Amino acid sequence: MSTTADDPTRPPPASGGGPVTLDGTGLTVDELTRLAEGEAVPVVAPEAYERARRSWHSAQRLAASGRLYGRGTGVGAHRSVTVDADDEVAHGLRVLRSHAGGAGPLLPAREVRAMLAVRANQLLAGGSGIQPAFVDALTEALTLGVHPAVNTYGGLGTGDLTALAQTGLTLLGERPWLTDAPAGLPTPVTLHPGDALALLSSNALALGQAGIVCHEVGVLSRATHAVAALALVAVGGSGEAYAASVHAVRPYPGAARAAAEVRRLLGMADQPQGTGRRIQDPFGFRAFPQVHGCALDAADMLRRIVEVEVNCPSENPLIAPDGSTAHHHGGFFAAPLGLALDGLVLALLQTAQLSVARLTALGDPDLTGLPAFLASGPASSSGTMILEYTANSALAELRACAAPASAGHAVLSHGLEEAASFASQAARQALRAVDAYATVLACELVTAVRALRLHPVPPPAPVLAVAAAALPEGTDDRPLTADVTAATELLPALAAL
Repeated sequence: MSTTADDPTRPPPASGGGPVTLDGTGLTVDELTRLAEGEAVPVVAPEAYERARRSWHSAQRLAASGRLYGRGTGVGAHRSVTVDADDEVAHGLRVLRSHAGGAGPLLPAREVRAMLAVRANQLLAGGSGIQPAFVDALTEALTLGVHPAVNTYGGLGTGDLTALAQTGLTLLGERPWLTDAPAGLPTPVTLHPGDALALLSSNALALGQAGIVCHEVGVLSRATHAVAALALVAVGGSGEAYAASVHAVRPYPGAARAAAEVRRLLGMADQPQGTGRRIQDPFGFRAFPQVHGCALDAADMLRRIVEVEVNCPSENPLIAPDGSTAHHHGGFFAAPLGLALDGLVLALLQTAQLSVARLTALGDPDLTGLPAFLASGPASSSGTMILEYTANSALAELRACAAPASAGHAVLSHGLEEAASFASQAARQALRAVDAYATVLACELVTAVRALRLHPVPPPAPVLAVAAAALPEGTDDRPLTADVTAATELLPALAAL
């Protein structure tokens, strides 16, 4: 199956980046993102492959001496139903087929590729008992630029069962690959006893999506420092609130970093004096380090959790490293991931609300000394007025995404599974929140640059030069969609300053 050029499920083109080594222990969020975006190909560390092979042989030995859940038994509510030894392969195939019941729109290629990378690296951590041929097939798919068709709905944060079942059937050759690449398709895998549940026992999709969230929030958070700095200068704000000594007495790492970045971008001293127009600025400027610092700290927490989860085995049952036993456990219950995602979105909402507040302030002549809504021409001109509406519309989407997914509840499989983490829902909400936040920030950037262009003597800050060079000029009343689009595309460049 091939996708069309404008299909969001189309695989990203390879960009010739260097390889990423998968060793089951050291995959980072940034490396995961490169694999997801097709900017790198995976290379399997030999020692990790050997670890996976030992786990496979250990599982075979343990299964021969006693039943293993999902191999010698049914799954879920059928956990006590015995599966005959000569039926184990057919049973595994039935598990994959019956669990491949996802629904809804197909996921974008980068999210599915992230899932493939996570699952391959987890299998290399050892503990799954799966045959290493699945590692070969997963990494081959990433190299060839192909991915399975995976539907949006199915996971609840207790294992991405539908997504991985659809992936498993694709690896076996029962379902088609999505590809525009002429390089070929992975060699189909032959299913062995125990492979099915071993493949399914993971939150690889939610983790892959969370890794993408981590990367994008990192970019947007750094860009936020630049945008807020421009807005602060545009309203003649005080640097007092950003003084290093202010943040030393309340030593939150994120707040101190946010204040330091604004000082750096504007060339402020560590102890800037109160040189602004007012004795105190509105919260959007005065409380920015405290609020945005929470988003920085929440993003750091999510990154730590993702990098733990993608580098450890989560399978149930878990084959001990020495092969002596198999542990039946609940390590697949993704409570840490779901809670961290929910916390990050709540923190993004707070910092986005301040962004909208600064945007509103930039249109207030009492604060800026500039024309209302930064308009030119007749007094009735609207200027940037509509951007308040656009930003608040995006903020409303972000606010809807901030309802904690982890507050959900479900009782499944005849009551055997009486809770869920809903990390899958939290990951999707976080992806939508990131897109909405980018729009909010772009609206503020357009407004701040226009305000600074109207200043008699714009400040000589490099961040302004970069932004002004990329954004459309002119203050006449005109559609601002292109301005917001250009500002959105500029955010990664501001993040790199």
